[in-house]
Amino acid sequence: MPDDAPALDVSPRPTVDVARGVELARELYGVAGPARELGSQQDRNVLLEPPGERRVVLKVANRGWGRAALEAQNAALLHLAERAPDLIAPVPLPAGDGALLHEVVDGEDTVTVRLLTFVEGTPLTGAGYLAPAVVADLGALGARLTTALAGLDHPGLDRPIQWDQRRAADVVARLAGSVRDPHRRAVVQEAARTAAARLDPLAPALRVGPVHGDLTDDNVVGDPDEAGRVRPTGVIDFGDLALGWLAGDLAVTCTSVLRRPAHHPLDVLPAVRAYDALLPLRDEELAALWPLVVLRGAVLVAAGEHQLALDPDNPDLAEPMEGEWHVLTSALSLDPDAAEAALRAALGRPPAPAYDAARAAAAAAAPLVPGTTPVVLDLSVTSEHLHGGRFLEPGVEEELLRAAAGSGAAVTRWGEARLTRTVLDTTLAPAAVALVVDLLLPQGTPLTAPVGGSLTADEDGVRLTHASGLVLHLGGDLTGVRPGGIEAGAPLARAGAGPVRVQWCVVPGRRPPGFATGREAPAWRTLCPDPSALLGTDVVAVDDDPGELLGRRRSALAPMQESYYDEPMRIERGWRHHLVDVDGRAYVDAVNNVASIGHGHPRLADAVERQLRTLNTNSRFHYRALVELSERLAALAPDPLDQVFLVNSGSEAVDLALRMAQTVTGRPDVVAVLEAYHGWTALSDAVSTSLYDNPAALGTRPDWVHLASAPNPYRGRHRGPGAGAAYGQEVRDLVEGLVADGRPPAAFVCEPLLGNAGGVLLPDGYLAAAYDAVRAAGGLAVADEVQVGYGRTGRWWWAFERSGVVPDVITVAKPMGAGHPLGAVITTRAVAEAFGAAGSFFSSAGGSPVSCVTGLTVLDVIEDEGLQANAAAVGDHLLAGLAGLADRHRIVGAVHGAGLYLGVELVRDRVTLEPATAECAAICERLRELGVVVQPAGERANVLKLKPPMTLTRGSADVVLGALDTVLRDGW
Repeated sequence: MPDDAPALDVSPRPTVDVARGVELARELYGVAGPARELGSQQDRNVLLEPPGERRVVLKVANRGWGRAALEAQNAALLHLAERAPDLIAPVPLPAGDGALLHEVVDGEDTVTVRLLTFVEGTPLTGAGYLAPAVVADLGALGARLTTALAGLDHPGLDRPIQWDQRRAADVVARLAGSVRDPHRRAVVQEAARTAAARLDPLAPALRVGPVHGDLTDDNVVGDPDEAGRVRPTGVIDFGDLALGWLAGDLAVTCTSVLRRPAHHPLDVLPAVRAYDALLPLRDEELAALWPLVVLRGAVLVAAGEHQLALDPDNPDLAEPMEGEWHVLTSALSLDPDAAEAALRAALGRPPAPAYDAARAAAAAAAPLVPGTTPVVLDLSVTSEHLHGGRFLEPGVEEELLRAAAGSGAAVTRWGEARLTRTVLDTTLAPAAVALVVDLLLPQGTPLTAPVGGSLTADEDGVRLTHASGLVLHLGGDLTGVRPGGIEAGAPLARAGAGPVRVQWCVVPGRRPPGFATGREAPAWRTLCPDPSALLGTDVVAVDDDPGELLGRRRSALAPMQESYYDEPMRIERGWRHHLVDVDGRAYVDAVNNVASIGHGHPRLADAVERQLRTLNTNSRFHYRALVELSERLAALAPDPLDQVFLVNSGSEAVDLALRMAQTVTGRPDVVAVLEAYHGWTALSDAVSTSLYDNPAALGTRPDWVHLASAPNPYRGRHRGPGAGAAYGQEVRDLVEGLVADGRPPAAFVCEPLLGNAGGVLLPDGYLAAAYDAVRAAGGLAVADEVQVGYGRTGRWWWAFERSGVVPDVITVAKPMGAGHPLGAVITTRAVAEAFGAAGSFFSSAGGSPVSCVTGLTVLDVIEDEGLQANAAAVGDHLLAGLAGLADRHRIVGAVHGAGLYLGVELVRDRVTLEPATAECAAICERLRELGVVVQPAGERANVLKLKPPMTLTRGSADVVLGALDTVLRDGW
């Protein structure tokens, strides 16, 4: 590192005010116009807006900066303008005398003034969250800037400043005394000391060149993308330009992420990947990056406190201090070895070579219990031992381990995300991935040393340290441990009555965690290697290529069969209203109305298994379940609907209902509403008009489909108290016109609550008017309850009940089978008999014994567990919470729905109702990161649809509300 001490004599900001800045701009540069001050920690910046001309900034430099440094900055900016015109940066402007710098008197001092073009754009500062794409943009921008500066040579670049990472340890040592809080001061000093110690052996290999020195969100501007996220395009404030470590400049950029409480330290990885793709990092630079991040955090705190003491009235110093402290504490929260391993894994680099000998020793180790081959216990997300919510029971791990061992030995798996470590109703990912194994042995079983070394014991357990640096950590129930030197194969301890926890670590002196989160696990697995050699059996449970299955999906499934999310998590377990991914992360499932009674319901699983073992055939045979389900459905429908047809899906149900209406009336024509979705079969698709599902829907409808306006009282043609009558009159006029043309409709089909629109409630009087109109023409009223029926709306079993009407035909499906393919059409005896006169009907699996038992069990569960009442109570709570969000966040234009079928409509303007479509998609992605599964809905894909399993609790609803509030507050 350079020996010269960094300049720390930075002074308070110059006293030049806006009025004096305007005067100087006019005198020196001939520029005049409205002016205001721009914030700065050390300089004075005056923004001028000359009429009809480009905006400029008069910069009055802190007198602590030398003239040579300012000349170097100007040279760099001119260099960039010539060599990298695609990089947006300020350009220095000459005065009337052609000079780029001028020294002027400021009271008793002399300060240096220059004029720069103003870089237009929105500052990144202030956003509480930076999306991965924005973080990647920052990294790429840094690489492009450093590459462009590489050819710059100016004597003013070689200057000792406090922001030079090469001098960071000395800066902290000299400024730490300014940190007022003793605890923080100690943290800053220790952080700098340990980070510098890691850097010292790496320093000779770190590349040095001209660097911006402060490429953070404070000095980057950009343009909003479609989702409103500011994407970096321009760089400002080259005040810290100097020679420095290239890797140090990337570390500075990483602090933009760490400053924000919304971020995990590893959220910097997109920036590192993007930087490396353009300017590949050397191995030593990769090893140095996290210590440099820590050092930068330490300098920020120490220098910030020092400058604040010099200039206590500067708000640009006082306000950021907690953010600077968060940079340091966030960097320190990640183990430095794990951080390096994570960076290496993210860039596809091999593990650090410093630990190769230890890894080799682990692979060659002798068994811990010679002659014993334990049974391997599966505690993963897919484990058959953990059905029915058993994974939530206290002590279940040891209970299952004992059951697996019997009178012998059993062991858990390494690298496995244990379902038993999953935590429900939290926005934080759990530490569920095992870096340890738990070994249960008969009490008194001797354990032998797998390698020779030094044996120590304390309250944390037993450690056996090998000469290579490899450490065996043992915890749990052990007896007979004798600390000291020990040879391989010598007695080490005896097993007690409880499990023994076993773990390798290649970092001596480090006590690694027993479990890691899914995102940290790849790093820790390189530091805590596979212990299979110790155990005499393969205990590895690691998916070597997490993206491989997704690649296979995308290869085998036709592209139109889309999946949720750009990079979907892999879900392998559901429980009630939660989904669990393969890392053990639980998500509140706020979208899965198919799973009406919740995921993994043991009562349903047992009933289906029993029936599958007994009988499964088709409905032309006679069996009890078929009769009982039909009777139950008929009893749930209002009089006179008492005839049931069982089918496989909602599409088939709507298709059958329309075919029934056309057959009974002898007419082909059907009236449907715009912006609706009813299914994928020929007839159900014909009446589906949603452009979200089919962009060509309106141009491809058959001529027998006639469309009425979507009866949306929020954004439709008619709004306000009279909307229902106005929309009803439209249907009446449409039907009367068809009758006049000799084409009276066979049916009017509509969801009694606009599910496809995100739960929009029909305006009062609409459905009654529409039903009256179609019936007056001799047609049938079809209520599509596939999404919105079956008690989901809480106060009503059928959504049409809210409108005070009775249809002629009901279609239902999704909730009937709770994920099993099952649907039904319910109608009157007169309609059924008229339809039957034209032939018979048959659906192979629609009324099979398994399907019928499924349907009966779902009805029993809804009744016995009070799920309809729960939908009402929790739905009201959720609705009230969403209304509160609408009061706080202007992007929420309206909240729709009832019970547990709700929609949050997002708009860019509450007057024009411009849909916030891109924002909605981005918000869903961000909610996923916080453990909430929500998806866009509506014709404009701007509605967050909330239609969870009916088991949703108030606690889980609060998680949804809290996460959404966080996203709307901090950004997406």
